[in-house]
Amino acid sequence: RQKQRKHHLFTRMKSTRTFITCFVVCSMLLLAFSNIFSRHPSDLDPPNVTTTGNHENPRDTLQGGLLAKSFDQKSCLSRYQSSLYRKPSPYKPSIALISKLRSYEKLHKRCAPGTESYKRATENLHKLSHGSGEQCQYIVWVPLSGLGNRILSLVSVFLYALLTERVILVDQRNDINDLFCEPFLDASWLLPLEFPLTNQIDRFNWRSPRSFGNMLKHHRLINNSSIKSFQTSYLYLNLYLHLVHNYGEYDQMFFCQGDQSLIRKVPWLIVKSDNYFVPSLWLLPSFQSELTKLFPKKDTVFHHLGRYLIHPTNQVWGLVTRFYNAYLSRADERLGIQIRVFHHAGFLQLVLDQVVSCTQREKLLPEAQEEEVNISKKTTPKLRAVLVTSLNPEYSNNLKRVYWERVSSTGDVIIGVYQASQEMHQQRNKKLHNQKALAEMYLLSLADNIVTSAWSTFGYVAQGLGGMKPWILYKPENYTVPDPPCGRATSMEPCFHSPPLYGCEADTGGTDDSLKIASPFVRRCEDRVSGIKLFDHPQEL
Repeated sequence: RQKQRKHHLFTRMKSTRTFITCFVVCSMLLLAFSNIFSRHPSDLDPPNVTTTGNHENPRDTLQGGLLAKSFDQKSCLSRYQSSLYRKPSPYKPSIALISKLRSYEKLHKRCAPGTESYKRATENLHKLSHGSGEQCQYIVWVPLSGLGNRILSLVSVFLYALLTERVILVDQRNDINDLFCEPFLDASWLLPLEFPLTNQIDRFNWRSPRSFGNMLKHHRLINNSSIKSFQTSYLYLNLYLHLVHNYGEYDQMFFCQGDQSLIRKVPWLIVKSDNYFVPSLWLLPSFQSELTKLFPKKDTVFHHLGRYLIHPTNQVWGLVTRFYNAYLSRADERLGIQIRVFHHAGFLQLVLDQVVSCTQREKLLPEAQEEEVNISKKTTPKLRAVLVTSLNPEYSNNLKRVYWERVSSTGDVIIGVYQASQEMHQQRNKKLHNQKALAEMYLLSLADNIVTSAWSTFGYVAQGLGGMKPWILYKPENYTVPDPPCGRATSMEPCFHSPPLYGCEADTGGTDDSLKIASPFVRRCEDRVSGIKLFDHPQEL
């Protein structure tokens, strides 16, 4: 009986130990899984990111000094994590640009919404005299058109703010705070919803009586180095700038030196633009000297200012990192192909043929053939990931089929074709649509090489952020593939599609020689002959 009791006690103790062990193990597993799934994907260290950083040569998270140090990293993961996903930029910002950005941040902090300076400035909107002492001046950016156009115009307005010592504020009513992080330390760039002119902004257009163009046309502005006469003090203290593609002759006078002296005295500017108008700022003599100091390498304006301003929110960054880690991180090479078709009927096969012809001709992708290629077992094929961005899935599906049903001519490259979204139609004012678009622009910018569509602002943003000179797919004419199908851009700068055509220094309606005289660094765009863009090397006269 005593043996039976000992045996029973031993069995109970053994069972208890087993139960406790199982409980502890299960608890640890549950805790581990809980930690994994409760964290945002972009909070996790990217395990598959290809990086050349090491202890001796760490990643430059401040991007050569463009970014300030003291931001809260968790509030905007992309600001400091982006350097983990792309190669270091070979284009370093100038000391003058870094100094200018730090000075601007101090100005913005002093004048931003919530400060006494901002309060005084808004209170003075309806007063003839706007106070004594040093006053803050503002430029309000109103988003317009598609996301690519918005980003290009935003960077343009910010550069103008830098050159004229104005504080940039952005109209927040179109989900901009769902797309971009706040770019300035300890101060918001969002225009408060209670701004006195908020309810009128949507009605501003080229016909508006208080637009700069109409005021010039009807002689309400008198150009004698001061603003002499407005119809009312209300017009004196704010001015609407219509810099949209359909702007007229008088609106275009914004890019004239003499009219800039008038505009400089207006405390509040409100601007709508769907253009990258930076090249025309280089045609203004009063800006040329400072622009040359800020950007010694002329074709890096968008590259530097875009990387400074455009930081995707955590939600958008999650879209970027999840896709990158799943499909692009293991590749030896990454190719981005951005396809924008403005006329869809009958263009599917034509554009696909053009893409294949361009990428194979330029050795971006190998030729495909029916027969298998004999390669050594010792040879490890390289993986080349192709990211296709398009509203339609047909292009990536067909390209995928080309390299799935056939093999590369050399046999030493495996091609993987991927597409992040298939939205079918552009939906300009839908939050998730714009978030996906921004994520795809950013993913394209992480490629090693990029092919873009002519005239596409989506492609301009990607190439500028990535610091790449793209291969441009020329626009098809008469339903035939162009010959050649594409050409290499000689500058990574975006194209200003609708430059001014009339009068003064910014006139681009004359000969190419007259454009060279105004600025040897501004030339015609490769993809749009009426447009202009910045180049690093001057043209010979």
